[in-house]
Amino acid sequence: PRVALRVRLLDFRTVVMAAAVCRAPVAVPRAGIACGGVSRLRAVLPGRRLIGAEMKKRVRRSIETAASPVVAAVDGGKTNVLVVGGGGREHALCWRLRQSNTCGELFCSPGNAGIAVEDGVITTAVDETDHAAVVAFCTANAVGLVVCGPEAPLVDGLADSLIASGIPCFGPTKAAARLEGSKGFLKDLLKKYEIPTAKYARFTDSAAAKKYITNEGAPIVVKTDGLAAGKGVIVALDTQTALDAVDDMMVNSAFGAAGDEIVVEEFLGGEEASFFAVVGGGVAVPLQGAQDHKRVGEGDTGLNTGGMGAYSPAPVLTKELTEVVMRTIIQPTVDGMAAEGCPFTGVLFAGLMIENGEVKLLEHNVRFGDPECQVLMARMRGDLVDLLLRAATGMLGDAPVMEWSDDVAAVVVVAANGYPGAYKKGEVITGIEAANLKQGVKVIHAGTTMNGDGEVVSAGGRVLGVVGTGNSVKEATAAAYAGVDAIVWPGGFVRRDIGWRAIERENEA
Repeated sequence: PRVALRVRLLDFRTVVMAAAVCRAPVAVPRAGIACGGVSRLRAVLPGRRLIGAEMKKRVRRSIETAASPVVAAVDGGKTNVLVVGGGGREHALCWRLRQSNTCGELFCSPGNAGIAVEDGVITTAVDETDHAAVVAFCTANAVGLVVCGPEAPLVDGLADSLIASGIPCFGPTKAAARLEGSKGFLKDLLKKYEIPTAKYARFTDSAAAKKYITNEGAPIVVKTDGLAAGKGVIVALDTQTALDAVDDMMVNSAFGAAGDEIVVEEFLGGEEASFFAVVGGGVAVPLQGAQDHKRVGEGDTGLNTGGMGAYSPAPVLTKELTEVVMRTIIQPTVDGMAAEGCPFTGVLFAGLMIENGEVKLLEHNVRFGDPECQVLMARMRGDLVDLLLRAATGMLGDAPVMEWSDDVAAVVVVAANGYPGAYKKGEVITGIEAANLKQGVKVIHAGTTMNGDGEVVSAGGRVLGVVGTGNSVKEATAAAYAGVDAIVWPGGFVRRDIGWRAIERENEA
């Protein structure tokens, strides 16, 4: 189902960039509704209009305009930070990092239209595949911490190059990034260290894979071994779909080299949840859980996507179950990676399946999930720079306990019509500031850029994340949808049932 957002034409001089709502690093005790009918986020992070030439100036702002860089420190000083990436996850990270007391200059490469106007963030264009250029940038600007948002640069070994140059990086080495870069490597590790997961088999021959699937029957799961932009997992409810997936991956090369080898897994039933832990020096610090909606259609139907919405905390992840996850999944993974000679540093994202009080690991990712990162950052209240720098330098054992808002945060993804298939780019989006003016709402840019007139335009499949906060999932999603309804983009759609399982629980309580 696709919900068309209403059309309204505005002169570009009146278009206001949404991300300008965020302001200087002020500790926010709790998100939600403040006295006087103003969102607490809004009360401490007021908006500012950026129009015409000023918007263009902010987008083009170069590194030469930055203030004198501050040398990195873990002793209460300030640290210059570079965030690598340009999606919703990176916008959310920049937003929260900027509010850290220990954040010095904050750079993002390449960023997006929202990050470009986020107060206190300097966007630049350093080719993440050119490791020498990234190192040179960090050296020239006294960057003391690099936070790598997406998985591809990590799998490519960016962290190795930074570490070799003495630059702390929050993210795993190339060898450790195999936890996400190779599903076969992950499954073998889980089996060796007795970490609960689904039964599986690895294949480099399509005929052998098809024979295995025929014997096992459906439902069954077929995965590319390598990275496939979040699209390399087919949950087949019948045998023929699974066999077709094998052909697509291995014979037709629909996912390129990522499908040269595949993993076929047992289908696990239950309720999915995501859990995150920051890891460094063999220590794992738990963050919080979230639940997202992968399917494009309401009622969790249709094709898988990168995520159409999420909420945190995850009701299914009780305190007791969180302790089980840390004891049986997170810490054994950290210990196992160290034993394999590739110690892990970064955020460990555990995709979980929970049924009848038992939990199994579906997959590990080596970066914050998106859109889950957006709701985590909305609830986080501690110093994120300090935490990530401690992880990168092996000092997590002394890290202060991270503080979190008691409120619920929910995000609704605004996607381009046609997603996850073909979609148009370059469509003008307005009403973003009006959305940000709603109580408890923050708009995160994911797939956006600016056109020559300084207007925000679509540049991806998942384009915006509208985050709402409240005392419950029902309140948080209501706030998010109020923000969605203020956005003017006829070429976009949303799911209207984000958080439906949790809301049903709330209504029954």
